[in-house]
Amino acid sequence: MKKSIAFPLLVTCLSFGFAAAVQAQVTDPKTTAGQSASDHVNNNVSNGINNSLDKAENGIKGLFKKKNKGAKADGSKASAAGVSGAAGATAAAEDAGGNAPVSLKTYSNYDFVPGDQVIFDDNFADDADGEFPTHWSLEKGQAVVNKVAGVQAFCLTEGNYVQVAPRMKTPDNYLPDNFTIEFDFFPNNGSYTPGLLFGSGDDGTGQIFFGKEVSTSYFGKDFSAAYPGDGEHFEGKWHHAAMIRKGNQIKCYVDQYRVLVMPDVSGVKLTRLNVGGIGGTEAPIVFKNFRIAAGGNMNMIGKKFTENKIVTHGINFDVDKATIRPEGMGTLNMVAGVMKDNPDLKFEIDGHTDNSGAAAHNLDLSQQRADAVKAQLVTMGIDASRLTTKAFGDTKPISDNNTPEGKANNRRIEFVKI
Repeated sequence: MKKSIAFPLLVTCLSFGFAAAVQAQVTDPKTTAGQSASDHVNNNVSNGINNSLDKAENGIKGLFKKKNKGAKADGSKASAAGVSGAAGATAAAEDAGGNAPVSLKTYSNYDFVPGDQVIFDDNFADDADGEFPTHWSLEKGQAVVNKVAGVQAFCLTEGNYVQVAPRMKTPDNYLPDNFTIEFDFFPNNGSYTPGLLFGSGDDGTGQIFFGKEVSTSYFGKDFSAAYPGDGEHFEGKWHHAAMIRKGNQIKCYVDQYRVLVMPDVSGVKLTRLNVGGIGGTEAPIVFKNFRIAAGGNMNMIGKKFTENKIVTHGINFDVDKATIRPEGMGTLNMVAGVMKDNPDLKFEIDGHTDNSGAAAHNLDLSQQRADAVKAQLVTMGIDASRLTTKAFGDTKPISDNNTPEGKANNRRIEFVKI
């Protein structure tokens, strides 16, 4: 008999624009089951795109099309009514509240590489609890920033459908031809999970929904594919979602798995973005660490012969630590692959930070992070003699430090040929 695990989470949800606050109880789980260690990362996606992918089944249409339907965290359809520095193979990332440590080895086959120019980045850390976040606009419904599982997150609390949008200088046409999107989401029992709504309004062009399945609507052909990991314990902890649009293809990931590939999205206009779905005060849509970047899956094999250095923004760390987050393995796998294919290639690994904190601290932190990257590459089979490290702290910014995305661009690891 399967055990039923409750995941209460304390979320204070203040309806934006109303004086009264609505509260819902949700606490962090004391324990959660570990994620599947399966190496098979490409499941249930359209046949013929990658030899390791299985055929996508049960194509669906209109996840957001009908206002009385949506996808819940448990994968069902329902009415909205009521609604440090350790490195190497042992390095792990652990979010406050809910997630058991995830080893980098779990992501050993991860192939997602984010874009190399961050155009939007928000972790909601600078927003006041109970307020609407500074860098977003409210399109429909109600939403608020609150602590969820111990960290600041964006809660979409009311609406069928609630929609929020990143504040951009050019709000109608800011997504380039090739781009990546990443965010973390917290599915609680009975809640809906975030959808990326390209375009505007209920009939916007192109929608992708992430959860225990990844589903699409309003594309020329629509698909859905189930999360291939531990679905029984999916709720009550943070998950990482990622997508890349490159040319006419879109790939979607949840955690270490490539879940869905759309081989041809030509003719679909993907120039702007809302985030939304069916929000509820007791079971809000919850997400954090939202990032949009231009480019993605850069061709390092080609770049290494034409440029002296490769700038990466995909190797991320826990806040103010040198602990590599597991989603950084996509970039590390690519670097390791290039070095294995080119045994004479050597790199100096340069660590860079933004200007948050004292300069001396940032210098130390950047050295620790560069050392952590070297140590991880060594565990992946790269000879240590081919790698050196150097720290620059906040002394060599490549963007301004006055915006979240500027700071995100300055936090980087560079691989300089030596």
